[in-house]
Amino acid sequence: MINFYKGKKVLVTGGMGFIGSFVCELLLNKGANVLVTFRKSNFDNIVHIKKDLKLIKTNLLDYKDAKKATKNIDAVLNLASKVAGIQYNIDHPVEMFGDNVIIAKNMIEASYRNNVDRFLIVSSACVYPRFASVPTEETEGFIDDPEPTNLGYGWAKRVAELMGRFYFQEYGMKVAIARPYNAYGPRDNFDPSVSHVIPGIIKRVFDGENPLVVWGSGKQTRSFLYAEDFARGLLTVTEKYPVADPINIGTDEEVTIGNLAKMIVEISGKDIDIKFDTTKPDGQPRRNCDTKKALDKVNFKAQIRLRDGLERTIAWYKKQL
Repeated sequence: MINFYKGKKVLVTGGMGFIGSFVCELLLNKGANVLVTFRKSNFDNIVHIKKDLKLIKTNLLDYKDAKKATKNIDAVLNLASKVAGIQYNIDHPVEMFGDNVIIAKNMIEASYRNNVDRFLIVSSACVYPRFASVPTEETEGFIDDPEPTNLGYGWAKRVAELMGRFYFQEYGMKVAIARPYNAYGPRDNFDPSVSHVIPGIIKRVFDGENPLVVWGSGKQTRSFLYAEDFARGLLTVTEKYPVADPINIGTDEEVTIGNLAKMIVEISGKDIDIKFDTTKPDGQPRRNCDTKKALDKVNFKAQIRLRDGLERTIAWYKKQL
């Protein structure tokens, strides 16, 4: 079996982040030479593999920096983005849209100019409209506006996908597009002011919050993708489907936020009541992806079930405490 990544020089933007660290681990395991851009010197997520990486201090909002970072690179996995929780997305659509579009444009243009063989656009399930079909097929990615609570970010990811399509059509550039669903796992951001739902709940449970207050009705549903599956999906799409056609990277396991909170409390072993704050937004009523295309085109299927992934994540978090 051919190892596509062995010996290749692979640039991972956002490689010091939560998902980026798992991507770097997997690339190293496959024998790639891994380069990572960074802007701020926070090496917590990669401390165990730092010696095996080449780190490049880069401001991806500056095209000259992006051009320099992509020189003599075989593949670029563009994970870098501005991300935040629901409230920050609602309050700052200009920042969420603008910064993400600039990063996407700088990276794909620089990669094209430097003759990078393969480029990955990491899009998001946030491109989908609020009332998308569930499970959601890739064809619904440009219907109506994206989910209103992620409007700026969702449109930025749509624009990034369009850039990929145009560079593929006009220049023949090999571009892969992945649309991952909600990620979770060890090394996530556990700061409730900016974190997503799983790490936010885990932290508040172990901080002793009682009752545990969960935003919304608890009836909204999500599917959550464990970090290792997420990383494997990105590498698989980049290798096997660089045709600027988006593929959902997710799982068909759907859970209500209420049941998710109960599961986290149960695994934690805490005696905590749960209260739902219905004055806060639910976000999208349901979010779960159709996984048929990923299976058909690149033979990708998530392997880690939600409860198993939560147990691993909570065990890791307890060790950090």
